[in-house]
Amino acid sequence: MSLSMPLPSHIVPIFSGGGTRLPAHLGILQALDEMNIKFNTLVGVSGGSVITALYSKGYAIEDMLKLAISTDFKQFTAFSLWRLVREGGLSSGDHFEQWMDDLLEGVTFTELPFALNILATDVNGGGPVLFNKARTPTVRVSQAVRFSMSIPLIFSFKEFENQLLVDGAILSEDALFEDWQQDGTPSVCFRLKSNAKRRPLTPRRGFVLPQYISLLIQTFMTAVSREYVHAQYWHNTLVVNTGDISAVDFSMTEAAKRRLFDVGYQTTLRFLPAKLTRCIKLKRPESHLIE
Repeated sequence: MSLSMPLPSHIVPIFSGGGTRLPAHLGILQALDEMNIKFNTLVGVSGGSVITALYSKGYAIEDMLKLAISTDFKQFTAFSLWRLVREGGLSSGDHFEQWMDDLLEGVTFTELPFALNILATDVNGGGPVLFNKARTPTVRVSQAVRFSMSIPLIFSFKEFENQLLVDGAILSEDALFEDWQQDGTPSVCFRLKSNAKRRPLTPRRGFVLPQYISLLIQTFMTAVSREYVHAQYWHNTLVVNTGDISAVDFSMTEAAKRRLFDVGYQTTLRFLPAKLTRCIKLKRPESHLIE
């Protein structure tokens, strides 16, 4: 017989991955707000870094949703084979970083009211790279978000202190599940997952590289989102299935964006209470007696 127990009033939410599916993270935030679950510390990776940065700056969920719906994601992409060869990405990412910096008003980590943590990946063998008040107080948050959002082949890698930084979702799992507040506050990782979808090929004569690169990126990012979750992290992970909406869909419709918001919202409301109950049981020494 199970004993009921109150859910924690505070957590550390980890918004992992997403790419252009970031409206799903907004649905998660909306559900947390309605469940009256508070947080002082946030962790953002890839698309999740965009949402956590804006939220930490003071943006309301409703305003962020309006921004996500009205923003044409295609403005952040370009196609330059020369840049791909020289810098590892079709787009520089500079326009995206400037867009973020304008929204954030050039804020640095030390100026934020929240303890914001953003993760990127060093492809030069360094693994996950963390940006926050303690490690990088004077770094602009927009720069860290740009690092974390550097989807391979789409955005160029960037150098930072002898590191080559790309999308944080690639090697972030082992760095996510820390005692972020050093007080035992439970962490919950909200992880977006996509399903593979066969798309019709556009018949081309001659130059087929653009289509090949697009399919390669979509396949890679879908594989990253479906990567196995280690058993020791499962009780702290809530998977949000975004269906066949790709992490690199820069032509996403308004309907798709609203659908992502809804799936993040509904999944959190439905499954988070059970996850938090499990977290509490695992922390209690007598938990093996409660069945």
